Formats: sequence, structure tokens, C-alpha cells
Amino acid sequence: MPAERAARARGRRALDQITVEALNLAIDRERAEAYGVDQVPAIVVEGSRDYGIRFYGVPLGYEFSNLIDSIIVASTGEPALTEDTLASLRALAADVEIKVFSTPT
Repeated sequence: MPAERAARARGRRALDQITVEALNLAIDRERAEAYGVDQVPAIVVEGSRDYGIRFYGVPLGYEFSNLIDSIIVASTGEPALTEDTLASLRALAADVEIKVFSTPT
């Protein structure tokens, strides 16, 4: 039980650091445009800065774990990438926009 209590305490501390804000795309148009959000539902994940992480639709199934991973990465600012991957990313000539589409099964 002590390990379980410790895990709950860590979870409570993490929740204290997460802010959830609901915006209305029609009413909060200016803020939505600032985030580049033009579809709903949308989730913007940002930490000390906006990393451009967006989820459109409802992240169900495996996508939910991607949402949690995104929150962790945004909170630390340190992606868990190998040095080879980081070197490849630094070598890109321009920014790249990656879109992943999934369908419920």
C-alpha cells in the first residue's frame, strides 16, 4: 500500500501542474487562430512554450497514451529521442508538419 499512496501523491502533484481551458471556436476565434486551431474538437498541448502539438477529434484507445506522452514531453521540454534522431532532425532544411490520421476500430 505505501507504493500505491506514493503513486497517488505523485499523480495529485502532476494534476496541480496541468491546466485545462475550454474555448469556443466561434467566440474565442482570435485565440483559436493564435493556436492554429480551425477544427473541433481540438486539444492543444503546450508546456513552457507552444510546441505545436495538436490533437483533433477525441484521443481514444492508443491515441490516449499518445496524449499522455505529449503532456509529459511538453512539461519537461525534453523529448525522449536518441542522439541519431536529434541529429537527423537538426539536418532538416525546413520545418515539417506531421499529421497522423486514425479511425476508431
